[in-house]
Amino acid sequence: MADPRTIGIIAGNGAYPMIFIEAARRKCPGIRLVMAAFENETRDEAAKAVDAVDWMRVGQLGKLIKFFRKQGATEAIMVGQIAPKNLFDLRPDLRTLKLLARVPERNAESLFGGIAEELGKDGITLLPATTFLEDLLPGPGHVFGPRFKDRQLHDAEFGFTIAKETSRLDIGQTIVVRHGTVLAVEAFEGTNACIRRGGELGRGKNVMLVKVSKPNQDFRFDVPVIGPDTIRTCAESGVGAISIEAGRTLLLEADEVKRLCEEKGIGLHAVGLTPEGDEAR
Repeated sequence: MADPRTIGIIAGNGAYPMIFIEAARRKCPGIRLVMAAFENETRDEAAKAVDAVDWMRVGQLGKLIKFFRKQGATEAIMVGQIAPKNLFDLRPDLRTLKLLARVPERNAESLFGGIAEELGKDGITLLPATTFLEDLLPGPGHVFGPRFKDRQLHDAEFGFTIAKETSRLDIGQTIVVRHGTVLAVEAFEGTNACIRRGGELGRGKNVMLVKVSKPNQDFRFDVPVIGPDTIRTCAESGVGAISIEAGRTLLLEADEVKRLCEEKGIGLHAVGLTPEGDEAR
């Protein structure tokens, strides 16, 4: 009898790891899930839901790979974010130091790409972070809450174009717009801080959050995500509409997102691309 499929989970914070675990067990009966959990990041409920877990600090790449190999994992997946403060508190082991020494730029793309290479050296394939979660990627058009009016559809398309450019430049994948004006652009401070700044500048009037993927985004380690926390932050900040990229944005805890959109009156809309590359409503 063949060994069960074993996937190593590199688990950050939030609900994402638990959502992946539930989807994997539902769609792949008999799968074996093992987890590299991080102190002050990974939720206990997710760590308790897998077949084996090892707790470690951010930066212990050698320990992570050794654990996955011991557990027989031939595939791995990154789910959940790591707080920026913990990235700055990095205490790298020897394998991580060697990785840092060879990457040209220490941004997310080069660092995570380096991690994928290190995993590959030990026969571990890094899977897309959307694995088993394809049904959580909304298609083009209205998703939840009030439907967009023409003015909002125009802002969504305008914001899509701008956000694609800022993400291409590796500045940020999220912006806040109002009537064709960019109010805020996400940088290292993160999405929620960008939302609050944009909401304050827009004074809560016709303000929209726009979130996209990078051009040629590597979905193994960087997937745009919308969850309940995003909706709550928008509501608190006076941001009344959210535009996401269709087919390339994960909707986590969708039932709660829908409830909050309806309760707070926040429209959620997905902008897609036509085969010609133009935005489609």
